[in-house]
Amino acid sequence: MSEFPEQSSVLRMESVRKTFGGTVVLRDVDLEVAPHTVTALIGASGSGKSTLLRCANLLEEIDDGAIWLDGEEITDPRADQDAVRRRIGVVFQAYNLFPHMTVLENITLAPRRVHGVARAEAEERARELLERLGLGARAGEYPDRLSGGQQQRVAIVRALAVRPRLLLLDEITAALDPELVGEVLTVVRDLKDEGMTMVLATHEMGFAREVADQVCFLDGGVVLERGTAELVFGEPRQERTRRFLRRIVNAGRL
Repeated sequence: MSEFPEQSSVLRMESVRKTFGGTVVLRDVDLEVAPHTVTALIGASGSGKSTLLRCANLLEEIDDGAIWLDGEEITDPRADQDAVRRRIGVVFQAYNLFPHMTVLENITLAPRRVHGVARAEAEERARELLERLGLGARAGEYPDRLSGGQQQRVAIVRALAVRPRLLLLDEITAALDPELVGEVLTVVRDLKDEGMTMVLATHEMGFAREVADQVCFLDGGVVLERGTAELVFGEPRQERTRRFLRRIVNAGRL
């Protein structure tokens, strides 16, 4: 049985608004993410994708609206924000690995220090995840001895090590050389097959079309269009979505 109660939605955002210095970055955003599904956020740079993810993890405080995780309003001032973040894994563009720690030490730090997991148990899970992601022989290496793709896979393992309810992925291939993108996207495909609930912001349109159960097109901080990948990519309703996708196709990225 899952350690989490099954809900109709893992993540729900309602009328979320976020401003920076008077500039509206998210404008009345509604979003619902069902268990065991992948939601892809697409749109031009500056459309609000990364800010939406940061608000979902409470790294940014919203100005209006509300966010729920498994039916609990996590934007309620009385909510324990640290407890909320322990249920959400996040992987950013930058790997953010500690250079003075080995791969194993990087992965086991949060389970041991934040979640109170015993060292032996934390290391066992870390080694299991590293094996699954093809990095079993790298546990004792330091990050600067790894390729960019390997470092990003380690960052994903670190996020998975705490057994998150929800995994947020923010342009995780953006900093990678093209030949390394495929190995990271393979990991995400495998996680989808295993039923991990994910929200990912991506510029990899072909990948989003392949793996996403729900696609949200953001423009100017607004979710302008949402639906299945087949509908959003194949039959977009909004002219702005059609223009965006035409540029993507003309650039050979879809």
